[in-house]
Amino acid sequence: MRVEAAGTSVSWIPSEAVSGPMKATFATGLSHYDQPPPGELGDAAAMRATLEDLRDRDAFRFANFLHAWAEFDGDRVVAHGSDGGIVMGATTVRVGKLGATFQAVKLPDLKPEPEIGPGWVKFTQTAGGRTALPLPRPIRRPPFFRLQAPLVWTTLTLTLRADGTSEIGMEGASPFPRHWVYGTDGDVTLKAGVADWSNWLGQPSWKRTPWGDEDSPVLVTAAETALERELSTLLMHGAAKPTVRTLAEGEVLAERGEPGSSLYLILDGVLGVEVNGEALGELGPGAVLGERAVLEEGIRTATLTAVTPVRVAEAPGSDIDRAALARLAEGHRREEQSA
Repeated sequence: MRVEAAGTSVSWIPSEAVSGPMKATFATGLSHYDQPPPGELGDAAAMRATLEDLRDRDAFRFANFLHAWAEFDGDRVVAHGSDGGIVMGATTVRVGKLGATFQAVKLPDLKPEPEIGPGWVKFTQTAGGRTALPLPRPIRRPPFFRLQAPLVWTTLTLTLRADGTSEIGMEGASPFPRHWVYGTDGDVTLKAGVADWSNWLGQPSWKRTPWGDEDSPVLVTAAETALERELSTLLMHGAAKPTVRTLAEGEVLAERGEPGSSLYLILDGVLGVEVNGEALGELGPGAVLGERAVLEEGIRTATLTAVTPVRVAEAPGSDIDRAALARLAEGHRREEQSA
């Protein structure tokens, strides 16, 4: 039996993700943030072409595309192979009506030998590079200053099974920018929870990357639903501008039993959800929360605590249609039951 699948990560710079002096280059238009990538890229056959189209439209920074196949005889892997690799974007600098585009620098894809077990084979691929433009930055060890931009990358895994199923995963990634992972059906399925500009900027050298002697672990969360993506657009671009709040790790955003009538949209970081001392899971960027209080007499039904530093947008619950909030609440109840 032949099993074939593909998956990819797409990496992009979300709005207001850059801090410090470099923020001015984005504010003045010298550089630009990216719009969120689409929620789906099409099936395995269309995925690579979709990525190349997005790259040509300067819609992301880079993508890591992984395609693999395996032949099974019962639970025995008799043949296998993989292809794909980096789909590198470019950096566009604009001054007024003038602009120039600089092609980013690719690094060699890293593809260790696949792991094989009874009825499965697991492929791993690291892909990344750096911008061609200099990025002056301080670092914490000699020579204490670098002109070259830090490296960006993701490390993907793709597991094929003898029963015909497959699974995409992300085992490592650079702290910045934001990384979205698309599964074998073409839908976004996983997200890096944090886009940490400051940590990434302090990358001392290539030796502290997969092309040297280490990868960086990545905190991965499940992707939000299509409904949440729709609601997040309404919250951020509705009649009332949302309030953006920053929480430190361990800080409580909402307490079960307290009054509340606003909705929350996680912009960056990870929130833990807890009811009566029982952890129900962790939610990352794109998740919309707080709808139960809006629908159920203005009382918070869960405690939300920052697992990492978090940026969250808060908007009045009255800005969103109650029928949409009811659908969102039903989905969250199903998640709680499965947890």
